[in-house]
Amino acid sequence: MNKIIRPLALALLVLAASACEKQLEEYNPSGATAEAVFTTPEGIETAINGTYTYNRAIYGKESGYALLEMGTDIWTNAANNGATSTNGVTPQPSLMTYQGLNADNVWVKNNLWQQCYAGINLCNQAIKYIGTANVTVARRPSAEAEVRFMRAWYYYLLAENFGPVPLRLEPTEGVVTTATRASVDDVYAQVLLDLEFALVNLPVTLAAYPVPATASDYGRITRPAAEAFAAKVYLTRGQYQRAANYARKVTTGYTSQGIRLLASYADLWNINNQRNSEVLWAVNYSTNLTFNAGSNLGHTFFLMDYNTLPGMTRDVANGFANVRYMPTRFLLNLYNEQNDSRYAASFKQAWLANNATTIQKWSPAEVSQNAALAPLLNQNKFAVGDTAVLTTKRSIPNFQQQYTTRFRFRTYDIDDIYNADGTPKDRFHYPSLRKFDDPTRASATETQSSRDVFILRVGDIALIGAEAQVRLNKPDSAAYYVNLVRTRAALPGRTAAMQVTAAQMNLDFILDERARELAGEQVRWLDLKRTGKLLERVRNNNPDAKNDIKDFHVLRPIPQSDIDAVTSKGDFQQNPGY
Repeated sequence: MNKIIRPLALALLVLAASACEKQLEEYNPSGATAEAVFTTPEGIETAINGTYTYNRAIYGKESGYALLEMGTDIWTNAANNGATSTNGVTPQPSLMTYQGLNADNVWVKNNLWQQCYAGINLCNQAIKYIGTANVTVARRPSAEAEVRFMRAWYYYLLAENFGPVPLRLEPTEGVVTTATRASVDDVYAQVLLDLEFALVNLPVTLAAYPVPATASDYGRITRPAAEAFAAKVYLTRGQYQRAANYARKVTTGYTSQGIRLLASYADLWNINNQRNSEVLWAVNYSTNLTFNAGSNLGHTFFLMDYNTLPGMTRDVANGFANVRYMPTRFLLNLYNEQNDSRYAASFKQAWLANNATTIQKWSPAEVSQNAALAPLLNQNKFAVGDTAVLTTKRSIPNFQQQYTTRFRFRTYDIDDIYNADGTPKDRFHYPSLRKFDDPTRASATETQSSRDVFILRVGDIALIGAEAQVRLNKPDSAAYYVNLVRTRAALPGRTAAMQVTAAQMNLDFILDERARELAGEQVRWLDLKRTGKLLERVRNNNPDAKNDIKDFHVLRPIPQSDIDAVTSKGDFQQNPGY
């Protein structure tokens, strides 16, 4: 939603943030007050738009990937993310292995806890004043529904990450020094109240919103998106039939409105096709990067260190490699790339030479080891446009790390990248997640991206339906939903090989399928938490983290600064273990 950064919006953010830090000076440079800002329909619309913006601190940001995707069974540390050093650099504590997860962690505090409560406070402001701001009769139900959806969303993130949390339904105006942690049951009771209101009052499509055209930007919540969220919430709360009902409606009930799986999995990640039939809700990042207050950086974190290799230099097409996250061997082994298009669509395996000045030549030493190379002495091993680097999840028999007529380019097979137990050997070079690539960036050094971040999409909800059906002991129905996404993912001629049966359906299979479908999409930690599989699967499948993850890590720590600031210590205590 590109039009939210306005002077009035900034005034609202000042008001919303006023209770986030106890020591924040009570200075309001705009001179705005809640009573003044929220007394007009325009003020309410600006507030509603503002409630969405806090997701930008989480989705598409390094903190969000660290908190919602990492520390699971499918990702581990690459060279620049606190991994065991291969070049003499002392590793730093990492959320990936839980070493850095403590009550002073800035990402937990600044990008999750505070952002969610700032969003909630703005929601509470809008709800308080919406009835007296002269909002039209036609607009008021959908306006309140949007705000209550967003409040439910932020409380869902808080409850899943922190467990019992303060439940505030009135705006905080001024400094508050007491807090009580409401039970998870009480928090979810409110989440469901807000969500059910939203389900009744949200329109099915953006076109049905009774708001000015400038306010109906892509990214605004609609009823199908709210139903998708409801499927996740009811599944999380053990109300499996309701979860199944909403998942079925989202997956198959809106085809006449154009909501359906895309025909091609790869098309989901085409940056020129972001607004497509499968996306139910996305965080919208503007092509005018100055509007974003911090753009999407997801394209940088998963890329390996390609630009230091022969024949390669950093460019726009290949991306800005931050070398933060690499897949676990377990994740790569989940894909059958002979049948499943999702592996090639999700991971970049080959890099084409783009730098003639660093292409290596056949040396006398190499020629002396292989007489067949004699005619190639001092000739380039490959040309610009040829393969320069190959990373593969396969084991290449009898492969040696030298250049031959067969392997002229640099090759890293599965045994070069990982030890047999799954611990990484090489944290610089590995198949790299490509879903978030942005070849439209202005330059090779530009890290900011305008790519949107998908929060809810149909493929995700089809697998939520499958999980609900497993819980209901209906494996035939679970297989139906899994086969929806697997049929779409099948390579040409491999549809039959991609089908699953009822006998295969269990929670572990569903989690494996969600990894294949949703790897990197900031849902994995919540998936493992919801299914009670976080500890088991990290210990079984992530050798970097298995010794660090403890039973208490199923919850995050309450920020210590908030613990210290609260005077009602007995009602606001730290989670166990921290």
